[in-house]
Amino acid sequence: MQLQAPRHPPTGWLISAAQELQVDVPAWESTWIWSAVLLCSVYLLVLLGNWTILAIIKAEQSLHAPMYLLLAMLAVADLGLSTSVFPTMLRMLWLEAREISFSTCFSQMFFIHSFTDIESATILAMAFDRYVAICHPLRYSSILTNSVITKICVAIVIRTILFQFPLPILLTRLCFSTASKLSHPYCLHPDIIKHADSDTKINSACGLFVLLSTLGLDLLFVLLSYLLILKTVLNIATWRERLKALNTCISHVCAVLLFFIPMICLSMMHRFGKHVSPQVYTFTANLHLLAPPILNPIVYSMKTKVIRRRILRMLCQ
Repeated sequence: MQLQAPRHPPTGWLISAAQELQVDVPAWESTWIWSAVLLCSVYLLVLLGNWTILAIIKAEQSLHAPMYLLLAMLAVADLGLSTSVFPTMLRMLWLEAREISFSTCFSQMFFIHSFTDIESATILAMAFDRYVAICHPLRYSSILTNSVITKICVAIVIRTILFQFPLPILLTRLCFSTASKLSHPYCLHPDIIKHADSDTKINSACGLFVLLSTLGLDLLFVLLSYLLILKTVLNIATWRERLKALNTCISHVCAVLLFFIPMICLSMMHRFGKHVSPQVYTFTANLHLLAPPILNPIVYSMKTKVIRRRILRMLCQ
């Protein structure tokens, strides 16, 4: 089967029930090459930023504390998420590859959603860290020990596997009789089930349940944590002390906004935005998956004095 590709850069993969789908792609245009160069540069920036954070936390003994261990977990999630997305996007742009097999698509979907859940749960754990630090400062060292943080990280991974593992298994029962064009240059669960020829009620219900019980609950508890933080901060006597307490949360608030706002918009589009243009889908999905791995290291490097000093020292050397 051959399909004629459009004259503009492709926005999604073609997935087919056949083992191979041959796609006729016209000659490259200059904008495609520049898009690939920009995307490659962004991926290298993501790798550099997050590996730098991990290296500094490992090297600095003073950073072996709960808050920075969770920051390392966030960097690992960002690396996993970007590595699940960027290579296939680069492959589509550099090699003009616009087909993807079912097994590869389902595997990529599993890793994208898994690292997304890990990042969401890590952001929740960091919100709990900020809550204890501001609301119960005298008990911080006894509540959040390194062993407790290790148990939290293990629980995050176990929760992610338990919730995400059934999704690709349920997809194998669906029928895809014809080639389908996905909305993004990577595989997402709501996007895949839209192109199935069989009944997808179970898949849709399971996907919605997983979304609400992981990212939905995480967002709810993050908001609850900040309500309690604000309540405590407002009881502080002076404005200077209030601003000093809130200043410790700025980096985490930026991480929350960067992660959850595009995620909520994308989820609403998949569920209710039947008439939304493909360009809006693509932009929102790319923003959701690509913005946090790029900006999180920058935000934490600027707001964390120890990390900022270590980076400046490395640059000076």
